Amino acid sequence: MNREEFAASVVNCEDDVLLAIRQGIEANKMPPISVAPELGRLLTILVRSSGAKRILEIGALGGYSGVCLARGLGPDGTLTSLELNPEFAQFAKSNLAVAGFAEQVSYRVGAALSSLDALVAEGARFDFVFIDADKPNYPHYLDRVLRLANPGMLICADNVLLGDRILLPDNQDDSVVGMRAFLSLMSHDPRLESVVL
Repeated sequence: MNREEFAASVVNCEDDVLLAIRQGIEANKMPPISVAPELGRLLTILVRSSGAKRILEIGALGGYSGVCLARGLGPDGTLTSLELNPEFAQFAKSNLAVAGFAEQVSYRVGAALSSLDALVAEGARFDFVFIDADKPNYPHYLDRVLRLANPGMLICADNVLLGDRILLPDNQDDSVVGMRAFLSLMSHDPRLESVVL
């Protein structure tokens, strides 16, 4: 038994709703890249403990992380989710409705940078952001997100080590280069307190 299996045996972080979403993603031949169940539970805990009222999600896929984020919200909280693929956005929207969050979530379909620029122009503000989208754009997402921040905003970004590919100095893949730039910005911006888990 490895660490992940042991942790899952101690605390079950995936209920029937989340399991159905994961199975639906597989059945619809969508990329199997949802957050792990324990990370989904961590998102719920972070949203709830931070008291966030307005959440921004960059990258919806099938709605797995969206459900986890929305579960941390109170009844007056909202989730704005950005998704490039219209079919993925519709699938995520239906999953959030099944989970009971239809009235709390809205979707913007299209390139995330364009959606973020529109949100900046609208004067939108958020308390919590979850970034889980195309890795080369993480530095650009961080730039926009900081313009959308309420004081004390919590920013969570998934896959920052890229399965340890970031540790290989000769790897110059676009995703690795983008993530290195993101981590550098994150660790050197005086407005941020950061940690990598």
